[in-house]
Amino acid sequence: MKKSPDPTRGFSPEIFAARRKRVLADLDGSALVLSSETDPSGGRHRPDRDLFYLTGVTEPGAVAVLRADGEDGDFVLFVRVRNAEEERWSGERLGPDRAGEMFGADTAYGSDVLSKRLPKLLAGAKSMYFRIGSESPLQSLVVGALQTARLQGARKGVGPYGIIDPGQLLDPQRLMKHPEELERMRSAASITVEAFAEMLGAVGQGVGEWELEGILDGAFRRKGGGGPSYPTIVGSGANACVLHYVENNCRMGDGDLVLVDAGAEADLYVSDVTRTFPVSGSFTAAQRAIYDVVLEAHDRAIEAIQPGVTVESIHHTARNVCIDGLLELGVLNGDKEKVIDTEAYKAFFPHQTSHWLGLDVHDVGDYAHSGASRVLERGMVLTVEPGLYFQGAVEGSASADDYVGIGIRIEDDVVVTAEGHEVLTAALPVSAEEIEGLVGGKG
Repeated sequence: MKKSPDPTRGFSPEIFAARRKRVLADLDGSALVLSSETDPSGGRHRPDRDLFYLTGVTEPGAVAVLRADGEDGDFVLFVRVRNAEEERWSGERLGPDRAGEMFGADTAYGSDVLSKRLPKLLAGAKSMYFRIGSESPLQSLVVGALQTARLQGARKGVGPYGIIDPGQLLDPQRLMKHPEELERMRSAASITVEAFAEMLGAVGQGVGEWELEGILDGAFRRKGGGGPSYPTIVGSGANACVLHYVENNCRMGDGDLVLVDAGAEADLYVSDVTRTFPVSGSFTAAQRAIYDVVLEAHDRAIEAIQPGVTVESIHHTARNVCIDGLLELGVLNGDKEKVIDTEAYKAFFPHQTSHWLGLDVHDVGDYAHSGASRVLERGMVLTVEPGLYFQGAVEGSASADDYVGIGIRIEDDVVVTAEGHEVLTAALPVSAEEIEGLVGGKG
């Protein structure tokens, strides 16, 4: 029998303990409730990222309660009880005793007593940190516990007084990646790079977008990943101008560009890569002109990444390069500052250059802090993905008509280091010549 995978994905127990210690110190008399809901559709379970981050728990139906000096300890865990008949259908469960020992809980209960125990664990807490919006049985329990506690605590002047989103506590922590997290992200990046190289070799006229999707998604699993981090985008021709195109149901024409946006997951950590390439193996003059602008924006933005600069400045670097290129090509006209002020460039570059990356593709964390753009710090991971898209004719820009149907985005994953940055996906080429050499197995 194949050995069951480690639920904690091989992370050191001390990492989870240290995270809980920081959160417990910040709770200030409040309680934190996290859960990993079961999937009623019976599909593959996606562990709750916040719950995993603090505890290592990936099992469906688990609930963790953190409260410093609370009843039954600082960390109380509820998991599904053992049930031979149900496990026959859905797989082995840990059960309370084994789960409590494995994840370092002070006390572990079966989830069958959650409704009885939870109000006691929350009674008298100043507030409750819990994510509202799931309409789950647990949400009803938490809201009910709040109502009950307020009725019973009103005469004594004790809480809880409200519900706060856990992101207030956890998002800043999750922004800063531990070396063991970066190890997983390097694995995800490596798998993604290998899968892209394999996929590029299969490109050719008449190949279906879905065929490239299948090669990528299969390679993500075959090479040791957990599958795609998000629905794979394969957009050929004008489909590349649709930012979140996911139909992947067209065949590629000989003169098409193909934009592929995909990434593998490894131990719950993700990668996010985009490459754009010509089906024929050679860019046309118009395609190459736009590609060179996007590539310069990509390279310059990455070069600017280091501790102390703002995430907004990375976007401005890429944006300015794109504006310069569009002005030089005659797509935009007039003064550069006016183009920026009027946001005329957004007809071609409508999105931001970066987003955080980690346990989620669009990972948690604010992009502004105290009214100003967030400053990059060592351990943060972000994408760099400038793009230019010519979906149709643009009023006031006759030159843009020369590029209609061209959509180009280039994306890599970058970690901020003490010295500057590391491009996690650097092994996948970005230069036009190298990309041409990989298409159709020419490389």
